[in-house]
Amino acid sequence: MLEQLLPYVGWAIGGTVFVSVAGILAAVHNTRLKIKHGYPLEGMWGQSLKPGMTSEATERVKLLTQENAQLRAEIGSLQDRLINVERIVTDGGYRLGHEIERLRDKEGHVQ
Repeated sequence: MLEQLLPYVGWAIGGTVFVSVAGILAAVHNTRLKIKHGYPLEGMWGQSLKPGMTSEATERVKLLTQENAQLRAEIGSLQDRLINVERIVTDGGYRLGHEIERLRDKEGHVQ
């Protein structure tokens, strides 16, 4: 029985080594991504390895929050303007006036 399993021992050892190395590389890559994008690093038990927010980071968050509020207000006003433009364009009177102007331009070119 042992002799039948002997050819597979090498594959089992190789598979174990491969999975172990892949796990280590994944952990290193995950840590690199956290550092690159500014996420806090955690120890084995979840404790923070990196100090909390600095005054510079707090100021940046405050500025980004203000900019976000301004952009949201601007988007809201643009939406209101777009609603008004859509109402004007889809209005029957506007279309009628547009057709009249188009016909006048055609008559002006014919004369």
